[in-house]
Amino acid sequence: MTADLMRILELWRGRWVWLTAGVLVSLAALSNAVALMTLSGALLGGAIATGILVGPPVLRALGAARVVLRYLERLITHDAMFRALSDVRVWFFRCLAKGSAGGLGFRQAGDLLARLVGDVEALDGLYLRIIVPIAGAVLLLPVLIGVIAPTAPVLAAIVGGLLLLAGFILPWLAARAARDAGTTLARASGGLRIVVLDALTGLREVRAFSAEGRMLALVQAREAALLTAQRALSHRTAWASAAAFVCGQAAILAVLITAGTNPTAAVVAAFLVVAGFEAVGGLPRAGALAGHAAAAARRVLEIADAPVPVPDPAIPAAMPSDTSLRFEGVSFRWQPDRPLVCDGLTLDIPLGARVAVLGPSGIGKSTLAALALKVASPQQGRVLLGDTDIATLPAASVRARIGWLSQSTHLFDDSIRANLLLARPDADEATLWAALEAAKIAEFVRALPEGLDTWVGESGARFSGGQGRRLALARALLSPAPILILDEPCAGLDAETERAFLTTLNETAEGRTVVLITHRLTGVERLDRIFRLAAGKAVAAAG
Repeated sequence: MTADLMRILELWRGRWVWLTAGVLVSLAALSNAVALMTLSGALLGGAIATGILVGPPVLRALGAARVVLRYLERLITHDAMFRALSDVRVWFFRCLAKGSAGGLGFRQAGDLLARLVGDVEALDGLYLRIIVPIAGAVLLLPVLIGVIAPTAPVLAAIVGGLLLLAGFILPWLAARAARDAGTTLARASGGLRIVVLDALTGLREVRAFSAEGRMLALVQAREAALLTAQRALSHRTAWASAAAFVCGQAAILAVLITAGTNPTAAVVAAFLVVAGFEAVGGLPRAGALAGHAAAAARRVLEIADAPVPVPDPAIPAAMPSDTSLRFEGVSFRWQPDRPLVCDGLTLDIPLGARVAVLGPSGIGKSTLAALALKVASPQQGRVLLGDTDIATLPAASVRARIGWLSQSTHLFDDSIRANLLLARPDADEATLWAALEAAKIAEFVRALPEGLDTWVGESGARFSGGQGRRLALARALLSPAPILILDEPCAGLDAETERAFLTTLNETAEGRTVVLITHRLTGVERLDRIFRLAAGKAVAAAG
């Protein structure tokens, strides 16, 4: 548990100035509160002894400073935490992207969302509820003992022991006791997000098959599991908070028992004890929540620890000028327990050629695109760009040579302009319009009131399937890549729209190597070679 939390702290090293400033301001606010309570206790004790109560200016100054410092403490500590959590989310996304260039693969979107949002958010307690209060407890312990010990050494020992128990021992015990409950809570939260996201994504099918009741029952079952986990953790935090409260009350009782020997010192001690235990009273509860934070940290770090499917070479080879593509004796399977998709497959795609790769669904056509893009690497054989094995080349350089358009190409919930700039961020407006003209969609975009700044909608919801596919083609054409891989680019289109799309493609892809991966041909494609996939091999077919 400690190792996982320490790794999270290491991720925050870029924010140490803000985090340290937050701790220092918190200590200043605590010191101010202790001074205020100590002085108030001394004045009240003096008033009891002399019958005269005086409010010196320093008391008013401490009171005003307390308000300012508490405000600054909240402002700086929360701002520091938001910055640190932002860094964790960016780091998490980069780790995920590095290992998921081909998509989420066998991961579940709801589980990843739970880690990116819920688990990262749970880490705020590590700083706000644990580190900052522990720093205060470290400051308070010697102060309490030092102030009380000269007049009541036995009381100082009792109060110091109770503060040690409430501020350090109980949080540690609570963290150990709540470790399993925190893990269960993190998993239950992720499970609920998975089923809710799945139900929302498939809402059309749920309604079509009248399965609302079954899906609702599944959501409620996951919600019940989450509530059970929350209840278990709440019980532990409640016991921890109760134990801290008892420690505080025991300390006050000890002060009252010894009050007869020195009433003035007893009043000072009582005020100081109240301030001290108020500052550390939340630590046992925070210790119980640390189990949840540790489980969340472990789930976040699992993504970083996952091996990169195709790591870049330590010493990359020089990029070849020849951009012909060759699969040479390639054997590949996605998982050790799954059948071979490619079994000694050999396929030549010369520079500038137009090649079709045919085969039924599930035969491994899309796997060829994944291998060419270095999303996956063959267990045997090689994929060559020119005469160079792409295993010796950086993935980014390989993908700069290969443009890709798939059957499920995603349009982001952003403007048309932003979706196009994904392929070439430095493209000017004239270049964007040229790509739209090439994809035969420019006239439609010009007719829109906002033109390039028209919002696309989630997954291109504001456009028809054919219009969305042409926008995706325009984005692919913006890339200067000499090789264009089209993986079932007409899936879901009607026959007329499909023929029109392929006709456009014939005109716009001149001068590039085109690899068309599809389950059938329409007759309008311009092709130099046709291959069929069968039994993990590519067999030349008649044109």
